[in-house]
Amino acid sequence: MESGVSPTIEILNADPDAWWGRLERRPVSVADIKQNLERVRERIARSCDRVGRPVDSVTVVAVTKTHGPAMIDAVIDAGISDIGENRMQEFLKKKPEVKRPCRWHLVGTLQRNKAGKAVGEFSLIHSVDRMKLAETLSRLGEERAITTRVLLEVNTSREITKHGFEPEEVRAAVDAIGSLPGIKLEGLMTIGPLTDDETAVRRAFQSLFRLKRKVEGSAKDPMPHLSMGMTDDFETAVEEGATLVRLGRVLLGPRGR
Repeated sequence: MESGVSPTIEILNADPDAWWGRLERRPVSVADIKQNLERVRERIARSCDRVGRPVDSVTVVAVTKTHGPAMIDAVIDAGISDIGENRMQEFLKKKPEVKRPCRWHLVGTLQRNKAGKAVGEFSLIHSVDRMKLAETLSRLGEERAITTRVLLEVNTSREITKHGFEPEEVRAAVDAIGSLPGIKLEGLMTIGPLTDDETAVRRAFQSLFRLKRKVEGSAKDPMPHLSMGMTDDFETAVEEGATLVRLGRVLLGPRGR
């Protein structure tokens, strides 16, 4: 923290006119977040140990949906360099007020009409869920001489409420994206099923791992990443090969209302 700055940060920006200024106020400290992060890293380490993985093969992406810029600065001060946002509109409002440097990830659905605002803003877009979006990102990247790093979102649980390619569509999508300029495919992403059935959750993650193994050999670029696992299932995801885990509540507490 900078000298003279209180270790207690408010989740919300001081501006009462900001949309997050209308959310419930709750104090949080860098020390709290550090403690939560230590616990998360211990759980990741145990999961890695169970399957013989190096712990440094897993990156924590802190998902800051509904949390204000001051909270994001606190998260970065606590030692997390990768920050995930779900919504473009929310991200664009908050980013200018975040003082600390970080790597931004887009982990939520991206509408094609907002793709122009996303190109050049994110280190990694996790949620390319259809070819038309990939083609739009490619065209915009080529026009601006920017290569957008992306992951292909896969609906491994086949739930009708979820976005993403069906598993049988992935190979063709990987091949098609490989021919596009201005875009670089670096792996796959999925959201586990919303259930207490750990077998079903594990099956979804295993499916993504197997898909990556099947398609990465023919991909134009290396595909090192599997983005899977959130607060309720990240340990299972790590055991099944996740390289990026998207964590909100377990690090930051409940979201604002």
